[in-house]
Amino acid sequence: MVELTRFNDTRFLINTELIEMVEETPDTVVTLTTGKKLIVKESKEDIKNKVIAYKKEIFSNLLKV
Repeated sequence: MVELTRFNDTRFLINTELIEMVEETPDTVVTLTTGKKLIVKESKEDIKNKVIAYKKEIFSNLLKV
């Protein structure tokens, strides 16, 4: 899971497997596989980097087992 920020400054965790699309319109909109849309403060690039870092962490932990 990665942590994102809503525009009211509340932070939440999102399951990266549910992210279908991230677009900047100019606000960053995260569309989930459920159809739900979330508007967040992070940029598209920030979200991409967070997801990549999270997946690297998960896969590196799997290789240690």
